[in-house]
Amino acid sequence: MDRPELFSIGTMGKMFHLSVSSLRHYEVMGLLTPEYIDPQSGYRYYSTKQFEVLNTIRYLRALDMPLQEIADFMENRDVERMEEKLLQQKQAVMEKQKRLKRIEQKIDNRLCQIADAKESVFDVVKLVQKKSCRIVWIKDSLKIQGALDIEAPLKKLEQKQAEALIFLGKVGVGISKEHLSNRNFAQYDRIFLMLDEEDTFSGETDVLPETLCVSMRFRGGHTEAVEQYEKLMDYVEAHKLTISGFSREITMIDYGLTNDTKKFVTEISIPVIEYTKEE
Repeated sequence: MDRPELFSIGTMGKMFHLSVSSLRHYEVMGLLTPEYIDPQSGYRYYSTKQFEVLNTIRYLRALDMPLQEIADFMENRDVERMEEKLLQQKQAVMEKQKRLKRIEQKIDNRLCQIADAKESVFDVVKLVQKKSCRIVWIKDSLKIQGALDIEAPLKKLEQKQAEALIFLGKVGVGISKEHLSNRNFAQYDRIFLMLDEEDTFSGETDVLPETLCVSMRFRGGHTEAVEQYEKLMDYVEAHKLTISGFSREITMIDYGLTNDTKKFVTEISIPVIEYTKEE
């Protein structure tokens, strides 16, 4: 074929730093139709008059504008139409920035939790001041015999949400103060989900106030917690503390991060007050 003014699809791709598949996709969407298609070979060829069209497509793609929006503009190219599309895209970019900022904060939160877990002092009971946090109650009681026992109630909770919740490192279980006082650690009375400030949740939430807790971290998961509760209750009784709420047991490092159970880190905190009010 003797058409020196035309460029093959491969040459066109190299000139505009695009793949052949991208050019073919633009053709399918009606964005850029080849000037000539060889009826024998099916090879595509483009002319210089299509350079401007392709430059416009590349410009709008560089602004992250969806191809469907670009196709809509190309059907009716106009200054006002371009202004409208750019304003729409600006709004979309601003919304994306908000989402990315939330993601960044979630990453920071998780990195802080992992760093905190790795720096843990294990098997030492101490008094700590726990910050206020927002939680969601999931289920009243649960007997944990394995790592999968918490999954079913979590999935039921997630199905009711318009936005996906990420449970990794945020699920807690607790024992009531009555059962703690009676040293009944056979099952958990509550399951809860700790929400980050960035989490959007459709439903009722509670705020746990800042409170003093007897706290301890240990290597292992929920199934190894009974012995740790005994140690915590020994401390509570020895220091004449009064339990003021349900325990908060959270696995900071578990199967979500590693298959090595020796690296699991779990924290148990029991809210207390340091005095007993006289009647």
